Amino acid sequence: MVNRLLGKSLFGLLVAGAFAPLAYAADAPTLNTGSTAWMVTAAVLVLFMCLPGLALFYGGLVRAKNMLSLFTQCFGIAGLVGVLWVIYGYSMVVDTTGMVEGQVTFNSFVGGLSRAFLAGMTPESLVGDIPEGVFVTFQMTFAIITPALIAGAFAERMKFSAALWFMALWFTLVYAPVAHMVWGGSGALMHNWGVLDFAGGTAVHINAGVAALAACLILGKRKGYQNTPMPAHNLSLTMAGAAMLWVGWFGFNIGSGGGLSGTSGIVMLNTQLGACAGILGWMFTEWFKVGKPSALGLASGALAGLVGITPACAYVGVGGALAIGLLCGVFCYLSVTVLKRRFGYDDSLDVFGLHGIGGMIGAVLTGVFCVPSMGGLVEGVTMGGQVVAQIKGVLLTTVYCFVVSWIILKVVNALVGLRAHESVEEMGLDLAEHNERAYNH
Repeated sequence: MVNRLLGKSLFGLLVAGAFAPLAYAADAPTLNTGSTAWMVTAAVLVLFMCLPGLALFYGGLVRAKNMLSLFTQCFGIAGLVGVLWVIYGYSMVVDTTGMVEGQVTFNSFVGGLSRAFLAGMTPESLVGDIPEGVFVTFQMTFAIITPALIAGAFAERMKFSAALWFMALWFTLVYAPVAHMVWGGSGALMHNWGVLDFAGGTAVHINAGVAALAACLILGKRKGYQNTPMPAHNLSLTMAGAAMLWVGWFGFNIGSGGGLSGTSGIVMLNTQLGACAGILGWMFTEWFKVGKPSALGLASGALAGLVGITPACAYVGVGGALAIGLLCGVFCYLSVTVLKRRFGYDDSLDVFGLHGIGGMIGAVLTGVFCVPSMGGLVEGVTMGGQVVAQIKGVLLTTVYCFVVSWIILKVVNALVGLRAHESVEEMGLDLAEHNERAYNH
C-alpha cells in the first residue's frame, strides 16, 4: 500500500519511469483523456489560488495604501518564476540523473539540467497517462504560489526590486532543491528517509513559512508597528480570497495524484474535513481566549486546517484528517497571537504562524495517523519509525530553508537594498513604487 501511494504522489509518476526511453513500446502508457481533463482543471485551480485568491486574501489585510503592492508582487512572481521554471526549475526538480535507490549522491539533493528548456518534450510525451505539457504547467503553479506565500511576511515594507531578486534566488536555491529532495523519487534524500508528503507540507508550506520568518527578522518591524493601529483595510476582500484558496486547494491536493483514482476521493474528503475542523479549532480557541469569534479567525482556521492536511491527505483516514485540522486550528491561532507577541517579530500577515507552524504540525502528525491502527492507509510502517522520518524531513527543510534564505536576503540587501525608504513606507508602496492607487476617491 505504501509503495502504491508513494507512486501516486506528486513526482511519484517520475519514479515509475515516465521519462524512460520508449524501447518498451508494448508497455508504454497511453493518454487518458479523463485524467488529462482533470489535471488541466487542477492546474487552473492552483493558479486561481494565487491569482486572485492569495492576492485578495493578502491585499485585504494590509492598509489601503499597500493594496496594489501585494497584487503587483503576486503577478511579478508569477511571471518571473513561470519563466525560470521552464528554463531550469523543472529540470532541477525532476531530473533523476545520478540517483540510486537508497544511496546519497549530489543528485539526492538537486536534479541536473538535462531537461533545461524542457529538452526532449514533444506533443506525444506523457507523464503517467497525461501529457507532459500539462504536468509541467501544473507543477509550475506550485512553484509560483510557494514564493508568493512569503510575500505576506514582508508586506508593506520590502522594495519591489528586492522582492523580485529574492524570489528568483529563493526559487533557485531553496524551492527547487527541497522539492527534488522530497518528490524526486528513488535516490532523492527525503524519499530515501521514507518521508510522506503527498502535496507539499515540506516543499511548499514549511519552506514558505520558514523563509517568511527569516525575511521579517532581517527586515525588521514596520514603521509604527505595535504603536500605530494597522487594521485590515477590507476584510470582505480577505474573506473572498480565503474562500478562493479553499476552493483551489482541491486542485492542489487532488491534482497531486497526477490523475484520477480511488485515492482521489479520499484526498478530496480529507481536504474538506481538514478545512472544516480547522475552522472549529481556531474559532473555539479564539472564542475562549478573547470572548468573540472573528471573521478573519474563521478564514484563518480554514487555511490552517488545509495547510495541515496537505502532506497527509492521501495517507490518513477521516479521523486523522479531523484531528490534524482541529489541532492546526488551535496551534496556529496560538502561534499568531501568543508566539508572535512573545518573540516580537513582525510577520505582517502571519505566514510563519499559518504555513510554517501548520506545515510542521501536519507533517509530523502524518506519521501518527498514517498507520492502520490509527485509521491510516499506509501499511508496512510503524508509527514511531514514520514519525522519526517526518521529523527528519521537517528539521532538514527548516534548517536548510532558514539558513539559505537568510544568506539570500543578506546578498540582496547588499545588492539593491531590501527595505523601502521610510518616506516610501509612510506614503505607501502603491503610490511610491507603482504610481497607482487601489482606490481613487
